[in-house]
Parts: sequence; structure tokens; C-alpha cells
Amino acid sequence: QLQLVESGGGLVQPGGSLRLSCTVSEFTVGDLDDYAIAWFRQAPGKEPEGVACISTSVSLTRYTDSVKGRFIISTDNAKSTVYLQMNSLKPEDTADYYCRWGPYAKRDCIMSTPYWGPWGQGTQVTVSS
Repeated sequence: QLQLVESGGGLVQPGGSLRLSCTVSEFTVGDLDDYAIAWFRQAPGKEPEGVACISTSVSLTRYTDSVKGRFIISTDNAKSTVYLQMNSLKPEDTADYYCRWGPYAKRDCIMSTPYWGPWGQGTQVTVSS
């Protein structure tokens, strides 16, 4: 039902910042209120993990502990875009980053469930000096 396209990744030094964008295309819905959107990441040799989730319908955001205070997830409904502002980046943030939609997670922004949309192409973030 939705197509999500990630962008904004790249190479950055430790302590630097990046802003990732997730642009959402919908057939009939013009805003993001019907879904939660979450950023996931998969580091080399690691299992994927949820990073940040936002549900505008219940004014809820959720972050994994390792990024709290450093990352901020936000939306621009007019642009149908979800952002992930990544500050104070660390080498352990190196991963492929993906955004996914969740029609049920809009209630609670729980990322550790199977009820999320498909994985897209992602955008690569490399933090290295």
C-alpha cells in the first residue's frame, strides 16, 4: 500500500551528523496519521534492530537506548517525509538504515514485532575516521 524511499546516508567522521529522509508515497492517503513509521538498521554481521519510531496519531516517539539523546525522528506531513536526525555519530552507528511502515504500531510504536511493512533498499551510513 505504501512505497518508502530512504536517502541521506553517507560517510561521516565520529561526532558528526547526518539527516536521513524517508519519503512516503501513498495511493489514497495524503498524510502519515494512519501509520507509524520507524527506522531500522542492520550493522555488518548483526541482526537488524529498531532505531526510532514515530506515530503522529498518538504523538508518540520511541528510541532504542543506544541512540537516545543523539537521534531525533520527526515528520513533515506536507512533504510525506520522515526524518532521522543523527547527531554525535559513533562508529557503532555504522549500518544500513531502512524505514518501514506499521499500521498497528501507530498505537504504541513497538518495533520488536513482525507487523511492519517490507524492507526497501535502505541507505548506508558509515561512521569512520
